[in-house]
Amino acid sequence: MSTATSDAGAGTTAGFVEPTPSALLLLGQGRDLASERGVECPGALPSPSDPDLVERARAARAALGDSLFVLGHHYQRDEVIQFADVTGDSFRLAREAAARPQAEHIVFCGVHFMAESADILTAPDQKVLLPDLAAGCSMADMAAIEQVEEAWEVLADAGVADSTVPVTYMNSSAAIKAFTGRHGGTVCTSSNAQVALRWAFDQVGGAEGQGTVLFMPDQHLGRNTAVLQLGLRPEDCVVFDPRRPGGGLTAQQLRDARMVLWRGHCSVHGRFSARNVSEVRERVPGVTVLVHPECTHEVVTAADMVGSTEYIVRALGAAEPGSSWAIGTELNLVRRLARQHPELDVHYLDSTVCFCSTMNRIDLPHLVWTLESLVQGRTVNRVVVDADDAHWARVALDQMLALPGL
Repeated sequence: MSTATSDAGAGTTAGFVEPTPSALLLLGQGRDLASERGVECPGALPSPSDPDLVERARAARAALGDSLFVLGHHYQRDEVIQFADVTGDSFRLAREAAARPQAEHIVFCGVHFMAESADILTAPDQKVLLPDLAAGCSMADMAAIEQVEEAWEVLADAGVADSTVPVTYMNSSAAIKAFTGRHGGTVCTSSNAQVALRWAFDQVGGAEGQGTVLFMPDQHLGRNTAVLQLGLRPEDCVVFDPRRPGGGLTAQQLRDARMVLWRGHCSVHGRFSARNVSEVRERVPGVTVLVHPECTHEVVTAADMVGSTEYIVRALGAAEPGSSWAIGTELNLVRRLARQHPELDVHYLDSTVCFCSTMNRIDLPHLVWTLESLVQGRTVNRVVVDADDAHWARVALDQMLALPGL
């Protein structure tokens, strides 16, 4: 698990009622310590209508100098991304943080699991800060450590735990990464999921053997990789639902499965449908449909191209001028790519607006508050991973770093 600390003082708002597990916390208020997205976020924020916010952010950055390193995820809003030293996906940003040992303060403009990964990979004297601790990940929240440990017991009761290797997506909590490390597994990204799964199957006899992979927490990335890149059959994959006894599966189903997929998904990428693909083809003749592998299997198989966030960025950078593209990923990134490439005809795949709501909790007032607090000598919203979890999560991350292609 991870904790968050602040020199600014803590405490929930008077009279605040604890939210339900699925509720989103109010900005800067409340706590839900069991949630990826919900720990205390104290402090008085500047007004979002303050016309001087940009200048205040610039002044604070200048005052902090080389002691500050700001990371910005591709899905961040433009008002925040303009202050990032480096932009990228979650894994690239964590590695960039680790490559800056001179930076005393790492301000991660992303979500909670990303800040955890940065804390794991950076030196103990570096401090990783998340401007709003309520910025979490609904997908990561779908796999709580207690649920995963219970699932492992179910696999043991079915007689398959000893021949199962866990693989967890980067979009998971430090506790889940630590579980994976303790059980001889690895972390993967959407870019190297195929390589990670091949490695995992090699540990239990190869893709043609009898071993199993427990893939968490995104069922769609796991299924798409297994079926489309490793050649497994859809029926080789079963979905473990932690809300149902035994995951909703029989012992025989678990023994027959090659991929046990956790019932989790991305709330943004899960919105896209095969109908979106057919409609954009009708509306935009000659369009190339490019989607993220967190989309459902039906969307991925209907698309022309599939790839990670970084792959999408590179693909549009290399696209033929005048070509048309429909992109199935988070809207902030699609809009930014459209502005960066006026020579292309870029469309959002869905007909409705869909930002990553938790990622968008990192806004300019939260960033200004974080930076000005540092200037005043106060460290706010520091993310610190438990030492034992950090050790085993690092084992799983190091195993991923040892895979070919990284």
